[in-house]
Amino acid sequence: MNKPSYEVSDFGTTKYGEKARKFTLNGAGGVVLEVSDYGGKVVRLFTPDRDGAMKDVVVGFDSPAGWDGGDPYWGCIIGRYGNRIGAGRFTMNGVEYKLPALNNAPAGIGCNLHGGARGWDAYVWGAEPFVNGDDVGVVFTHVSPDGDEGFPGKVEVKVTYTLTKDNVWRVDYEAVPDKETPINMTQHVYFNFKGEAGGTIEDHVMTIAASQVTPTDPGQIPTGEIAKVDGTPFDFRKGMRIGERINEANEQLEIGKGYDHNWVLDEGIMAGGKGGLIYAGGVYCPLNGRNVDVWTTEPCLQVYTANWASYDQTAKGGEHLSFRCGVALETQHAPDSPNKPQWPTTFIKPGQTYRTTTEFRFSAK
Repeated sequence: MNKPSYEVSDFGTTKYGEKARKFTLNGAGGVVLEVSDYGGKVVRLFTPDRDGAMKDVVVGFDSPAGWDGGDPYWGCIIGRYGNRIGAGRFTMNGVEYKLPALNNAPAGIGCNLHGGARGWDAYVWGAEPFVNGDDVGVVFTHVSPDGDEGFPGKVEVKVTYTLTKDNVWRVDYEAVPDKETPINMTQHVYFNFKGEAGGTIEDHVMTIAASQVTPTDPGQIPTGEIAKVDGTPFDFRKGMRIGERINEANEQLEIGKGYDHNWVLDEGIMAGGKGGLIYAGGVYCPLNGRNVDVWTTEPCLQVYTANWASYDQTAKGGEHLSFRCGVALETQHAPDSPNKPQWPTTFIKPGQTYRTTTEFRFSAK
């Protein structure tokens, strides 16, 4: 076992003129995690294969300019509200709130996506690295003002990244509002266990511990239905290659151009489970044995296979990104929950603390 440690370095300047830093976390178990205070972005993540060979397995960029000029969400903290809010509006306590409504592919229908035009991913956060026994990590802090991107209430946010001796990357989220407001945070890291520029992830085997999914309309907003996955391309309960059925003739796959959907976890509160830290699923690369298992306190898992990203981007090391170059496993509440009162609420009242945890448990087999 290694001695955990961290290094701090400059990471350049964002398009907003803010100086960013990078924190290299050397875990006691061997995993190395490079993250920035610019939106909590994961820059690199090195994990071993079955022979012990280390490789960077996340999609990202070498500097803030990559995110500012390309896909903004690779590996970021997402908030105030992760995923979509239909038509960029919701009603709370009889008051309608209007948010920035971005054009939402493929139907050209507006929605609020990942917090708006400048979500929490696009700010430089306060950051304090730490070593605590066998753990190493960073505590990120941010204050979102009242009216930020149209959302009510000031919110004080803390997100802690911890890398453990067991090669677990734990993400703890906390948020305290001074007015009632919807909060739904997640981490938008994209994995490719062949390496960041290793091509498609369609050969990766994915498991999702969910027997239900929330279908969407053509604008990718959930209809409100909760549908069983039995006999559909959305059944990953026993593990299946991501590409096995991704191109089947299926209305939902055609809407998302692949997988970009929200699964209702069987042990989560949305499916009537007790909640707590539950198994959500995982991804495994048969080629080299790299594996991640995801555990979370959230009730849902959004899986996105990078179907809509721009692929004229240059990745780290000068390599071009390819179609379906990564898979994101976003633990969360269901999209558009503020407009679905029948679903578990995402409204957090003053005096309440929004608190969730997700663990990415890395191994090789």
